[in-house]
Amino acid sequence: MYRYEIIRIEMKGFISKRPKEDYREIIKEKAKEGWRLKQLFAPAIQDTGAASFIDIIFEKSE
Repeated sequence: MYRYEIIRIEMKGFISKRPKEDYREIIKEKAKEGWRLKQLFAPAIQDTGAASFIDIIFEKSE
């Protein structure tokens, strides 16, 4: 059995989108808590095809 946690990071910028938070630091902190990075998901949903957010999906066994 696994548990999952999803953390959403909004993107900033008009043309060049960048994460508002340092996703690498979030991944390191969650790893210290026993979570494993499962996937980064960034759907292209805006007119330019750029993602407006990134979902970081973590997995942890119970």
